[in-house]
Order: sequence, then C-alpha cells, then structure tokens
Amino acid sequence: MSNKKLIPFEIIEKAVAGEPEAIELVLQHYSPRIKYLSKYRGHINDDIQDRLKAQLMKAILQFRFDT
Repeated sequence: MSNKKLIPFEIIEKAVAGEPEAIELVLQHYSPRIKYLSKYRGHINDDIQDRLKAQLMKAILQFRFDT
C-alpha cells in the first residue's frame, strides 16, 4: 500500500546528508503548506514564506536519526 503524501525515506536520508537535490524535493513537497501558512490578509507574504523555507532547511540539516 503506497501513500503519495509521504516523502520516501531515501530522499529524507539524502536531504539530511545535505544533498541539494533532495532538500529541494522536500521543499517542493511542503511548498503548498508553506504557501498556506504564509497567507496574511488573503495574500501570500513573501517574507513569511522565505522564513518558513529557511526554518525547514535548518531543521532538515539539524535532524539526526540516532536518539
């Protein structure tokens, strides 16, 4: 049974290792959610969107599988 809403584990491993292509795939996956969260008074706020993307990239690179 396949779930299209999940990012494959291999992509997550590569993103955590810092591979730019994998990080971009993760950002693309969460892009709709980031846009939704970036809305302010009915419009997408670019500053909020950039900040959310930066926080996601930081979280990806800080993620550890151990512990």
